[in-house]
Amino acid sequence: MTGPTPRTVRRTALLAVAGVLLATGCGGGGHHDEAADRTPRPHASSHTPDDGLPGMPPLLDPHDLYAADRPNALSPVVKDFPSRVYVPNTNSDTVSVIDPKTYKVIETIKVGRQPQHVVPSWDLKTLWVNNDLGHSLTPLNPATGKTGKPVAVHDPYNLYFTPDGRYAVVMASKDRELVFRDPHTMAVKKTVPVTCRGVNHADFSPDGRYFIVSCEFSGELLKVDTAAMKVTGQQKLPFKGAMPQDVKIASDGKTWYVADMMADGVWVLDGDKFTEPRLMRTGKGAHGLYVSRDSKSMYISNRGEGTISVLDLPSRKLVKKWKLPHGGSPDMGGVSADGKVLWLSGRYNSEVYAVDTGSGRQLARIPVGSGPHGLAVYPQPGRYSLGHTGIFR
Repeated sequence: MTGPTPRTVRRTALLAVAGVLLATGCGGGGHHDEAADRTPRPHASSHTPDDGLPGMPPLLDPHDLYAADRPNALSPVVKDFPSRVYVPNTNSDTVSVIDPKTYKVIETIKVGRQPQHVVPSWDLKTLWVNNDLGHSLTPLNPATGKTGKPVAVHDPYNLYFTPDGRYAVVMASKDRELVFRDPHTMAVKKTVPVTCRGVNHADFSPDGRYFIVSCEFSGELLKVDTAAMKVTGQQKLPFKGAMPQDVKIASDGKTWYVADMMADGVWVLDGDKFTEPRLMRTGKGAHGLYVSRDSKSMYISNRGEGTISVLDLPSRKLVKKWKLPHGGSPDMGGVSADGKVLWLSGRYNSEVYAVDTGSGRQLARIPVGSGPHGLAVYPQPGRYSLGHTGIFR
């Protein structure tokens, strides 16, 4: 990446003043007839890495997207929050709250029907419980552990936030929509119908100009222009029966990884060019992707075989595989604030796993409700959240 130009310096100075302020939502647009949609073609990005999304806080290090996520580098917003692990139990309609120091469930919170993910808000102040079949989001205050009044949101399978903090993006899986909403009130700003099935996970480019979305049930990927709120690329994964899951960009900002539970590995993608990706086999039922606190490793949960693969990001090579004792179904989760523990839900075993990131040793196996899914470790380092179970920059 080239050094900063005068134009970049001026932009950075402006962003330092205004970048962290939330802009008001704009734009209209309601639901559209899916039959009228056109399938867009893949294309290369027209933006340079320095040409960031207006209002997005500048990266701390243009060569490391996760430079703000160092061990215990907590934002002043969250530094006094109690450390907890929040586990949405899809079949029990509850959230189990675990104290990571004792590895014990200290509270069980009743929420809406089929909670899928617990998602930190862009401003880090709220955890949103995605009650998919309950068509609501339950706000949870991480300072007090108390829930607020649920907000009506249709089909909130998953939830993300644009890097400028301007919009929440609801992954409405069954509705086949990306719904851009006010990040606080969740009022609809624009609805974007899609032609793929099962939109579920995403991540954003280094400049925030686009994001890539996985479509689980049709085996496709979407490329979406963040500012225009428009799908600009769509492709079918080259594997019969592909079921893409988690999406995560590497720390260098150049390589994207997409877990695929049927292809038993991760797709390695050039996000800017959006050309056909190649498959890297990791293990049966590859599902969740999490970056280490030093930005050098990615942990890949292989749900179908009870293992965790470790990918060395600089070399793009698999270097380790950890097996959970007595098996299990490691799914979604996150890394502890100090980077020493990887927390994962056991989707089909009604349990949560705590794994030592240094040795791969299982530290605890904790009983929770039925169908634990997108658990959030909170608080975590970072200046703002892009959503899911915690993507911080």
